[in-house]
Amino acid sequence: MSLRATTVVLIMIIGASRAEPQTRPAAAPPKKPAAAAPAGPAAPQSTHFPILLLASGTDPVWSVRIGQKGPERLDRPGYPPTILEPEDVNREGTADSWTYRAKDSATGAEASLHLTREPCPDAAEANKNPFRAVFQHTQIGILNGCARIAAELFPKISNQTEEEDPDQKTAPLPADVIRFKSPVTVAFLAPGGKIMVSRGTTKRIAAPAGSELAMSHDGKKLLYTRDDSKTGGGRTIVLYEAETGHSKDLLHGDVGEAFWSPDDSRIAYLKGPEQQSQVWIFAAAGPDQSAPLGATKVSALHGWVDGHIVLATDPQNAYWIADDNRPAQSVSLQEIYGGIFEISESDKLQLNPINPDLLLVSASFAKVPEGTPVDSKGTAAGFFLYELHSKRRTVLSPADQWARFGEWSRDGVQVFYTRRVSVAASGTYRILWDGNGVRRYLDGTDLVVGQ
Repeated sequence: MSLRATTVVLIMIIGASRAEPQTRPAAAPPKKPAAAAPAGPAAPQSTHFPILLLASGTDPVWSVRIGQKGPERLDRPGYPPTILEPEDVNREGTADSWTYRAKDSATGAEASLHLTREPCPDAAEANKNPFRAVFQHTQIGILNGCARIAAELFPKISNQTEEEDPDQKTAPLPADVIRFKSPVTVAFLAPGGKIMVSRGTTKRIAAPAGSELAMSHDGKKLLYTRDDSKTGGGRTIVLYEAETGHSKDLLHGDVGEAFWSPDDSRIAYLKGPEQQSQVWIFAAAGPDQSAPLGATKVSALHGWVDGHIVLATDPQNAYWIADDNRPAQSVSLQEIYGGIFEISESDKLQLNPINPDLLLVSASFAKVPEGTPVDSKGTAAGFFLYELHSKRRTVLSPADQWARFGEWSRDGVQVFYTRRVSVAASGTYRILWDGNGVRRYLDGTDLVVGQ
């Protein structure tokens, strides 16, 4: 082939190749480099280990629950649970030793728990309780014990309440569920002023009027005071028998505020003019054989501490007066009230039936708390718990209620009280000693518990 012919063929091939459509896919645009993720904080490291613990001791008996944030609750037999607000925890260097700090949510008192990984002093429990624990509360004091891992108690603490039903068998409840029974026999003032005795579902009128009610522990008898100023003067202590419905005058004159002893065998009462009264005692079967209990002058009687001691007050002090001529022991009312409540002769003080260190006081507030209702005199009323040994004081009455005349149940975990519902109406309500379970109980006021 000539050079010219060869050149023509090459030109034709090049032209044909330009005319053909491209079959290769277009190249993808270059990818932008991925943005670097922002640097986050380092994974949190627990300063305490392990978490979910139960610290406890036996002398005295106590326990503290430690949750994920720290100490949550202190329990002591005979006292309502103390709720704790965890604050912080510090680990001591690299040692297996930690200090948890918390605050008493009711009083603001400081608390701490020191935990060390070492065998429990009790050799029998060393494997179960591998930590030594020391709990300190600025009011309650120092409590020594041990601790163990107790994840089964968490993640939450139950605040539920349950009333026992003797006819229904149930599975065991957690330790933090309060078990209680409603009273079988109570007495109270009906809205019209009549004295009523309620036994189960039966209600009977004991008297058309009266005050200072006191039920016997067996629920069969009621003491009350009748004002005879309109029929000759003075006052009369009356005994009402619930089973027969019969009443009997026991004593007349400057008398009142009668109380049954724990075994219902004796009756203590006040005798004498106001501010100069004395406590007197007589056998329940023989009111004509009454005798003074010591020489202490008082203005109010509040009941029996045990079978030999009564609790009374004057405007300055509370007195524990014994029947064996021992000098009366006293505590300043100002120390008990703490300036939060006003001291008055009409106040009611009552020791817990299962713990004589725990006092229930019903009084008027010295300064009306914000949001608390007042009566026609502008007075706000409530009640509080006071621990005589530790001097720990906690207001128990609901903040949105006018409440007076607190009365312990026989099981010691319920308080019945008079609530002022409106200007013209009041009723009896119930609250548990930990501040839960508030509910209306019945129409009427000044309720006292028998059986």
